[in-house]
Amino acid sequence: MKDDNFLNENNARHLWHPMAHPGAMQEHPPRIIRTAQGSSITDSDGNTVVDGVGGLWCVNIGYSCTPIQEAIAKQVTVLPYYSAFGGTTNEPAIELSYELREMFAPDGMARAFFTSGGSDAVETALRLARQYHKIKGEPTRTKFLSLKKGYHGTHFGGASVNGNNRFRINYEPLMPGCFHLPTPYAYRNPFDETDPKKLGDLCVKAAIDEIEFQGPNTIAAFIMEPIQGAGGVIVPPEHYMPEMRQITEKYGILLIADEVITGFGRTGDWSGSRHWGVKPDMMTMAKGITSGYFPFGACMVSEAFAEVFEKGDPDAASIFHGYTYSAHPVGAAAALACIRESQRLKINETAAARGDQLFAGLLKLKDKFDVIGDVRGGHGLMCGLEFVSDSAAKTPASPAMLKAAFEATYEAGAMVRIGGNNLLMSPPLIIEEAEIDTLLSALDVGVQAAANA
Repeated sequence: MKDDNFLNENNARHLWHPMAHPGAMQEHPPRIIRTAQGSSITDSDGNTVVDGVGGLWCVNIGYSCTPIQEAIAKQVTVLPYYSAFGGTTNEPAIELSYELREMFAPDGMARAFFTSGGSDAVETALRLARQYHKIKGEPTRTKFLSLKKGYHGTHFGGASVNGNNRFRINYEPLMPGCFHLPTPYAYRNPFDETDPKKLGDLCVKAAIDEIEFQGPNTIAAFIMEPIQGAGGVIVPPEHYMPEMRQITEKYGILLIADEVITGFGRTGDWSGSRHWGVKPDMMTMAKGITSGYFPFGACMVSEAFAEVFEKGDPDAASIFHGYTYSAHPVGAAAALACIRESQRLKINETAAARGDQLFAGLLKLKDKFDVIGDVRGGHGLMCGLEFVSDSAAKTPASPAMLKAAFEATYEAGAMVRIGGNNLLMSPPLIIEEAEIDTLLSALDVGVQAAANA
């Protein structure tokens, strides 16, 4: 590795960073994260802080999981790669498909199609959804419904169903046939409704209205995150996803649960769908499947969905879709080790307990600071603080306020993430009680900085 002088001189000079302005990155180079241990990260200046972001919603099992590290090292030695197209496969992928079926049987999942990550998994789900209806003799079902504020990756399909215009406007026109429904976001919504139950009912009615306007026989699938992540940790009322499941079944529309963030324990259950008592037709997964140790994802489908393909005409039901790294043997080995260790440690139970602690602490911060307009969370280890410059008018905070909060929080000992006018938190699910206290103390300093900005 080059020395610090080289790294600092070349930081962001030749590398474009995701979700950032290239010129701004050159003017203000990003922090270099050098090492990590447990739930903490250390930068190149020697600062060690609690990782309140979990890498990027993904390092569920922390940075020191020896079983995953050993599984990767062993598999690289034995079989570093081979294609899973057509007539070849590998042992870890076979074993992983079985273990995932067992783990997600309570969600109704039966088959897995492996990908390189979450965006790939969403793309797979959208494509298979259209193909499913064609096999069944309903080729007019090509449209997709999704929620405003939702995030489903950055491929053209995923960006088209994304409900946040930051990921859309500069890349339009996107895929036609994608329509967005109002999300049950109690703090801000077009109905001016703050009661979660009433808002959920209104959003369900809006969904029915849109389905009937478009024509049910033109809609392939509805995709939603059980709890919206990048959109600001927007938690739907508990009846919303179950009622949308009933509606999709009534109209013959597939339900795709985007579990890229909510899967593998983050909600306090092994899936966000299970958290709400819903069995979708398809689930997209990534992030926590390997805890970020290796790029890997999956699209899982139900038994009924699988049967349509497996008993379908080969010309119509063959899957002419896939990725070079689908069922990558090293990724599959990492995923096997990760889910086994996740289950052994019962990180879903830790997520529930530490999530309650974090949410309670954030509510206390809201009582203390007027610049916090809303606190969202309370369902596992994913929380959001929404900042405002005028609490009565709900005026969104300026970027300068968010930056001040972010920087001061880091200086005080914790990494968080800016998302719009929110600070978002999704720490490792192994995080300890004292580390949550550190995160809350650092946020206290950060919010004060925002108030002074």
